[in-house]
Amino acid sequence: MSAGFIVTGTDTGIGKTVFSAALVRALDGYYWKPIQAGLEGESDSDAVRRLSKLPHERILPEAYRLRLPASPHIAAAREGISIEAQSLTVPVCAGPLVIEGAGGLLVPLSDELLQIDQFASWGLPVILCARTALGTINHALLSLEALAARRMRVHGIAFIGDAAEEVENTIVAFSGVRRLGRLPVVEHLDQWRLAAAFRAGFDLTAFHGGRA
Repeated sequence: MSAGFIVTGTDTGIGKTVFSAALVRALDGYYWKPIQAGLEGESDSDAVRRLSKLPHERILPEAYRLRLPASPHIAAAREGISIEAQSLTVPVCAGPLVIEGAGGLLVPLSDELLQIDQFASWGLPVILCARTALGTINHALLSLEALAARRMRVHGIAFIGDAAEEVENTIVAFSGVRRLGRLPVVEHLDQWRLAAAFRAGFDLTAFHGGRA
């Protein structure tokens, strides 16, 4: 099993791909998006490649590339296929691996498999990305409860968006989960601005030792 982290979110479209790009660049690691649902425009792997500027071989190919931007089990069914757990074996890498999930934790991958249970089978520590906007307290605490119910190791929570100290403190206080830092919305986003924002918002030593 490779060392690394599973990056997941409280919802879809909250910025976990941008966070993943910043993290994998900071770790000088590898990136894997096991399931890409939605192929129109830039994929998440494409975005991470653009924002991290890692060598091409460090962005590992997806196990499933599905055309429809929908829950993976729905997108796969539209193409007449089923997502199988045995096709989602974590690649062995020469450096730390950042795995980005699809949407939130309880997204179904098939009629029998939730994404969170696939994550649990891998045994890697989880980083939960949560936006700082209204509604995040409920979404974050529910996500963390689901992880705790499966006795999964949570490395910490990464906030994304404008500063919201009371909101962030409330989530940390109720969950007991470590606050890793906050990534603000970066205007005119590129590799340099993203790297600078990540360095300002996070202590890289907090990401050392991500092993199963």
